[in-house]
Amino acid sequence: MDMSAGATCEGRDLSALTSPELMKLEKAIAERFMGGLPWGSIAWGLGNFAVWLSLWPLTLMGILPLWAAFPIATANVMLCYLPSHEAQHRIIAREGEPLFWLNELVGHLSTIPMMLPYGVARLTHYEHHKHANHPELDPDIGTKSRGPWHMILKSIAQRQPGSAAGKSYGATLARIGTREAQVAGLVAVVYQLVYLGVLFAMAWTGHALVAALVWWLPKQIGTTYIQFYLSWAPHHPGTQIGRYRDTRSFRSVGGNLGSMGMQFHIIHHLYPRIPLMRTPAAYWALRPVLAARGCDVAGL
Repeated sequence: MDMSAGATCEGRDLSALTSPELMKLEKAIAERFMGGLPWGSIAWGLGNFAVWLSLWPLTLMGILPLWAAFPIATANVMLCYLPSHEAQHRIIAREGEPLFWLNELVGHLSTIPMMLPYGVARLTHYEHHKHANHPELDPDIGTKSRGPWHMILKSIAQRQPGSAAGKSYGATLARIGTREAQVAGLVAVVYQLVYLGVLFAMAWTGHALVAALVWWLPKQIGTTYIQFYLSWAPHHPGTQIGRYRDTRSFRSVGGNLGSMGMQFHIIHHLYPRIPLMRTPAAYWALRPVLAARGCDVAGL
């Protein structure tokens, strides 16, 4: 049976294929969606950061009222993670390639609104891929919840002082134990000191509301939104482990845009090199194969 790069599932009786044949067909289809420069994600990451940064002078100079800046800043935080996520997987460019500097620039700048250092995000995210849903080794297992409202409450609770789940990234870096992980941990401390320093300085100079509505509150709302769609929803109920079992497709009430493409997150876990904006098309092309593999694709 021909399993060339142009392979499709159309007209095939997949139940008759052996596991190696299914894998060959799966890879052939997936490869059609890899490669190229994801300019959309690059513009998204840098543009979103620039808009968020502009809110500070605009509000401090009285050009933009706080009631208008607040929803923009909240959207900025909600949107800030995924471009860095592309960079974490070296989708923009790999180390040694001419545009690797752009990959790293997008990775570092795009998550500043949520104060998540790129090094921490990248190292812990790799551990999530290796150990998705593992009760001890998955750094994101803390979002495992009974349902959506329970998850939202847990997300808020994790950011309270003394929360064990809130320390999972630090524990993961300590477990990794490499020089890179140690540096990432130190950078995280610097980030937190800068963040708290800015909030304190703004409050001290009489701009507490600006700090609260341009950064603190948007950061809280945006972080919960990101944890909901990027962590909880694609892995719920979070009990199964394995390449074809630890992630699912689901239908979001906000649609593909409202969930930032996470309805198709199963594709990312199977093939992290497929850019975010191609995952919907890749999902529909691969869906019959995934169903034959026993993946949870009932949601879409």
